[in-house]
Amino acid sequence: MENKAGQGHDEEEQVPLLTPYKMGNFQLSHRIVLAPLTRQRSYGNVPQPHAIMYYSQRTTKGGLLITEATGVSDTAQGYPETPGIWTKEQVEAWKPIVDAVHAKGGIFFCQIWHVGRVSNQGFQPNGQPPISCTDKPLTPQIQSFGIDAAQFSPPRCLSTDEVPQVVNDFKVAARHAMEAGFDGVEIHGAHGYLVDQFMKDQINDRTDQYGGSMENRCRFALEIVEAISNEIGADRVGIRLSPFANYMESGDSNPKALGLYMIESLNKYGILYCHVVEPRMKTVGEKTECPHSLVPMRKAFNGTFISAGGYDREDGNNAVAENRTDLVAYGRWFLANPDLPKRFKLDAPLNKYNRDTFYTLDPVVGYTDYPFLETPKA
Repeated sequence: MENKAGQGHDEEEQVPLLTPYKMGNFQLSHRIVLAPLTRQRSYGNVPQPHAIMYYSQRTTKGGLLITEATGVSDTAQGYPETPGIWTKEQVEAWKPIVDAVHAKGGIFFCQIWHVGRVSNQGFQPNGQPPISCTDKPLTPQIQSFGIDAAQFSPPRCLSTDEVPQVVNDFKVAARHAMEAGFDGVEIHGAHGYLVDQFMKDQINDRTDQYGGSMENRCRFALEIVEAISNEIGADRVGIRLSPFANYMESGDSNPKALGLYMIESLNKYGILYCHVVEPRMKTVGEKTECPHSLVPMRKAFNGTFISAGGYDREDGNNAVAENRTDLVAYGRWFLANPDLPKRFKLDAPLNKYNRDTFYTLDPVVGYTDYPFLETPKA
């Protein structure tokens, strides 16, 4: 009997996603990360008290959580009721949320973003056009995030001397995140938003030092990395990239080279982690078979590598076991299963997610009302 119990224990120890991992100065107890998920429940761009329950429900001791994308300035917004971190009020509103995660032993990073041209004048100060690396408008998309994509306004192309001001907005947002108590920041460099707009040759048509060659197109992203690393320390900085994705018409003619160029450049700054979206995730929520792989980027990067995009329990375990990634970020499954690490440990059934309530404004429904596993009564 004893032998069998021992074997069972060994099997439990061998769930790769549930093995500990040291990420820089942070000791993680497992490798399941809460992916950044826009939820549109920060009324007036201010985080709300109901977010305390949402994030603390998904916190485990030694687990890494990444916030929903959080605006760096009043020009950064493109969706209703998304949080920011550019005002004192927003910083103060984040504090109790961060405290709740820390009280349960979690590690909490704030994802900071600027949507660039994925916006319209209604979200912009004084009804001005959204800013981007280009003045090419985004063509109407399938509705997502509760915004009617037909409403994208033609953007205004940033002048060369305006770009450093936007870099500074990211730096100040990172400083604010530290003031709010976060453990670090993740720069949103993915999914067709402003940083990605500069990087991708399908969008970037500039002729100054921020356009043309791959080096020039990546300059904006790397200036942000450098500014934030100097401000809060590279050991508290991550970045999310999606070189292979084509969200919001953000394709690139050579995504493989772009990904590797970014990785090699990031190594020079010694940042903590790189969080990369799987090539198979070409569009929101749709997995496709794909010849590309993140392995070359994973091998080239010196820090912690986080993979995201369409993972289930088995995929995630395999990726860790085969050393294709260090950590795996889960979005929809973590949204619907606040106790996802426990369910993965027990290989328990998962709650199904309800897409209809991903972006509704309700403070409870589809947000904090997904059930936990029943605890057997003694």
